[in-house]
Amino acid sequence: MEKKANGFPMGHVYGLVLSLLLTFLAAGVVLKTALSFPAVMAIIGTLAILQAALQLFMFMHVTEGEDGKTNLINIVYGVVCAVIIVAGSVWVLTSGHAH
Repeated sequence: MEKKANGFPMGHVYGLVLSLLLTFLAAGVVLKTALSFPAVMAIIGTLAILQAALQLFMFMHVTEGEDGKTNLINIVYGVVCAVIIVAGSVWVLTSGHAH
């Protein structure tokens, strides 16, 4: 995003407004719809992924830098770590009842 002459980061303002919009949209889906539980979870998951991508681009400046390859490797590493942590937590919490 472009900055104005006085250096005010309008890109951050746009990112904040879009993040708030996605958050309120998710809250509206939870509070004001009569959809089934799996449908609500799918919508919230989709909105969460969109918001994470928005924050990567607007606040964490993932497109900036000299080498785009390094940023991609870092994002993939973060996603792999998150998947391992979540999958491991689910595995431990669901298999604990057998002992």
